[in-house]
Amino acid sequence: VVYEEEGVFIHSSCGKNDDQDSLIAGTLRVIEKENEVVVDWRPLDETLDTSNILCAGKDSSSVVEWTQTPKEKCSRGADRPSSYEAEWDMVTTVSFKKKPHSNGDAATHANGESKWSFLFSLTDLKSIKQNKEGMGWSYLVFCLKDDVKLPALHFHHGDSKSLIKCIEKHVALNESPHDERVLLVKTQKSLSQSFENLFDEPSYGLLQKWKKDPYVVTMGKFSKVTNYIVGSLRSSDPSNQRRPPSEMADFLNDTIPGLKINQQEEPGFEVITRIDLGKQPEVSRREPVSAEEWAKNMDSEGRILDVDYIKRQIFKGGLCHTLRKEAWKFLLGYFPWNSTKEERANLQKRKTDEYFRMKLQWKSVSEEQEKRNSRLRDYRSLIEKDVNRTDRTNKFYEGEDNPGLILLHDILMTYCMYDFDLGYVQGMSDLLSPVLYVMENEVDAFWCFVSYMDQMHQNFEEQMQGMKTQLIQLSHLLRLLDSGFCSYLESQDSGYLYFCFRWLLIRFKREFSFQDILRLWEVMWTELPCQNFHLLLCCAILESEKQQIMDKHYGFNEILKHINELSMKIDVEYILCKAEAISMQMMNCKELPQTVSEILGIENSSVTPDSDTGEDESGAELSCPTSLYQSISTPVIAANGTRDGAQQTAETQSLTPA
Repeated sequence: VVYEEEGVFIHSSCGKNDDQDSLIAGTLRVIEKENEVVVDWRPLDETLDTSNILCAGKDSSSVVEWTQTPKEKCSRGADRPSSYEAEWDMVTTVSFKKKPHSNGDAATHANGESKWSFLFSLTDLKSIKQNKEGMGWSYLVFCLKDDVKLPALHFHHGDSKSLIKCIEKHVALNESPHDERVLLVKTQKSLSQSFENLFDEPSYGLLQKWKKDPYVVTMGKFSKVTNYIVGSLRSSDPSNQRRPPSEMADFLNDTIPGLKINQQEEPGFEVITRIDLGKQPEVSRREPVSAEEWAKNMDSEGRILDVDYIKRQIFKGGLCHTLRKEAWKFLLGYFPWNSTKEERANLQKRKTDEYFRMKLQWKSVSEEQEKRNSRLRDYRSLIEKDVNRTDRTNKFYEGEDNPGLILLHDILMTYCMYDFDLGYVQGMSDLLSPVLYVMENEVDAFWCFVSYMDQMHQNFEEQMQGMKTQLIQLSHLLRLLDSGFCSYLESQDSGYLYFCFRWLLIRFKREFSFQDILRLWEVMWTELPCQNFHLLLCCAILESEKQQIMDKHYGFNEILKHINELSMKIDVEYILCKAEAISMQMMNCKELPQTVSEILGIENSSVTPDSDTGEDESGAELSCPTSLYQSISTPVIAANGTRDGAQQTAETQSLTPA
């Protein structure tokens, strides 16, 4: 409970001049649930009876009565499990409807329950009207998204400002241009609109909850909405019958334009038939790169001697923690690989000045200015909301007034000045948190985050093109790896791989422990052994879970629930080994489909300009990746940490700064 106020009254006879108001005293609460925030008003000493809660049916107008008549109670779906609890993310809207009463009994039903109690999620709030009575107290009227108005709440013993402040921590409110008494809920722009584009308005109401609050559904636990989603997928008419599989495939295909997975019949896409990839090789990992090993690979001016070598070692073992603060700056492109120590110091000075100039821009905005800048207000509101729930169990961010939280907030606000078009989108705090934890420095963390966001930018853009592309690419890779498993997923309406969405959106941040994410990210940032290695990590996780999913005949609900429950249970070293083995399998395949070659970034490595045209049976068409693995497995290192030709390699193949 984040807000509680007693003595909040409903005037039950408001609007009737010939009838004196009947005052109903109650308690108003704002409650933070796991994945949503709820406003709850009820008469004093009343308790919630969850049996009175209805769920929105597919044919309803998205309005559900809080109080039911006996006749309405029997209309509840017969297919709903008996153990079903009141999960409010299943409910589109809860509305209040006043029931007739007699003998002035405005407060209770015959069964003792109030007909005035109501509860709604802030995701369903459309506006708040504020006003004052002549007696001096204030009152509020909540209007929900279906234009249903709840009864006015009168604050006899105080004003409503603290409630408004509490609500503003969770949703952005703007004053209506037509009526200064009305506060309108500002809809979240980037990510919500991105999902609107990803899931265009379907014919049969598919995944409406995802469209309404994509952050909560995507970042939260998928299991809480599986009943809702599968009901939408499989209920397209009043008889609640399942559509034939062929129709379901067309239905899903039409629902999400631009996201065409399993496109064997689409022009421009090649048919991937069964290809024998051979046995997955055994792969081992090494110890993390030590500070001593790193130092040995630097010359007297602080320049990295062999970039390829050091990146291979990081890929195979990661970094010891003391080295991360320095090495991550190179991996993320903040420091050029071929820079000297002096050049890096000068770069940091320039970047420090640039950072604080941008920080001053938002710091110097007055309250009056901010009132006229709705986008900045929205960004600030979202950032404050997200910062307060990002990695709070980590000692670096736990507790109140934590300096880590202040830095997290300031860096995200400054990023809005750096890229005002994108601004802040929910999920970006997840990407910054580990970077700030490692850097322990505001300026360095900001510029490393900027470089990371350059890689991840498309994930958060309104068109969501990055997410569409990755889901399609993942489907191609998984089909090549195991077409039987892909067919099984399709048979369970899961071929679109929605359950991987959170993995891709924030690079597995919610799937592994905090320390494991540090290891996983630094391995991915080496950009080895191929392009899109993170998609092979997805394949590795899914292949590891394939047996259980298929042996236990998991359906749509069970697959979502199972994938969600893998969070914090995945062995990062095992998955890294498995993903590397899959990449070796694919790179050594002589019949690799062109689509897959392009996804892995090896389409141009088949033949060198002076080589034969593929006569060599030793795998010359993939000579670059093969030699890469040979060098990873058996590096030849001189005593000083360099190899023959290392200097030339570092100059010609160094990572360009972002």
